[in-house]
Amino acid sequence: MATNDGQLLPLGTLTFQLRPPIVLATTPSGTRWIVEVETGRIEGDRLQARIETGHANADWFLIGPDQTGTVDARVLAETHDGASVFLQYNGRVDLSVPNAPIYIAPRFETGDERYRWLNHVQAVGKGTLDDRALTYRLYEFA
Repeated sequence: MATNDGQLLPLGTLTFQLRPPIVLATTPSGTRWIVEVETGRIEGDRLQARIETGHANADWFLIGPDQTGTVDARVLAETHDGASVFLQYNGRVDLSVPNAPIYIAPRFETGDERYRWLNHVQAVGKGTLDDRALTYRLYEFA
């Protein structure tokens, strides 16, 4: 019986400039940071898009008592040729480790025929945060 373990195909780079977080300390779930996107871009061979303020682009980040950070982000992007693409991703980061990578699992949604292929993509990403600049390398799991 043959198995297909899959492969990771480069999808692009997702970059954000972030606003300072809105912090809700000691909520029942932990410490909540609402981090809004100031600007952003997706740059890849098959996908180029921009992300701007004013479209409810944010991460509803949660920090648990064990310093596990849980990513819960939603972003609306506009491609270079005018298509709207919704990007939602969840992920984790170990905040007890300095400069720990952030791991995410993005999904895309669009009704634009040119980008419908994105509706079938399960992506994975690994990111770094430097001050308020967030950069993810995205890969399509195929």
